Amino acid sequence: MPATATSPWYKHLWPWIIIAILTTSVCLSLTMVSIAVRNPDNLVNDNYYEAGKGINRSLDRELLAQTLNLKARVYLDELTGEVELRLTGNSDPQTLELNLISPTQPNKDRKVTLARSEPGRYVGQLDDKVEGRRFVELLGSQDGHVWRLFEEEKVEHGLTLELGDEALQGAERHQ
Repeated sequence: MPATATSPWYKHLWPWIIIAILTTSVCLSLTMVSIAVRNPDNLVNDNYYEAGKGINRSLDRELLAQTLNLKARVYLDELTGEVELRLTGNSDPQTLELNLISPTQPNKDRKVTLARSEPGRYVGQLDDKVEGRRFVELLGSQDGHVWRLFEEEKVEHGLTLELGDEALQGAERHQ
């Protein structure tokens, strides 16, 4: 006659190990769902058509900057927070807008309005230190049309950033 288990299931170790594994996976799954609901991904754009139209408008602005032969050198002073920009080319607006855009953290984006202090030289003020990889966007206008210099740069204080020195990506397909 074969031996049978005389004790109930809950007095054995293995059922409790299996229950613990299942309970842990359910708890971790619920935790991940609650984190995902509380912190939505703000980098995803649901309106792809509008984003595509914006890319074309952006290329038009960058082509205008290329036509005007614009180049800029940006210097960020770490001690004073001063931003000095030297603009060369066929445009000399009263003010420029410099955007330092973080690729992953919108709360670290910075916008600086630069005022012309003399022809080709613009100055502005940063409130805090900006370092790391950024998309650097410079906006200005010429004859009622907005132009844009846009490049990805590693921003460090004491380092001069060169804008307009790289070939314009995507313009050959747009023309």
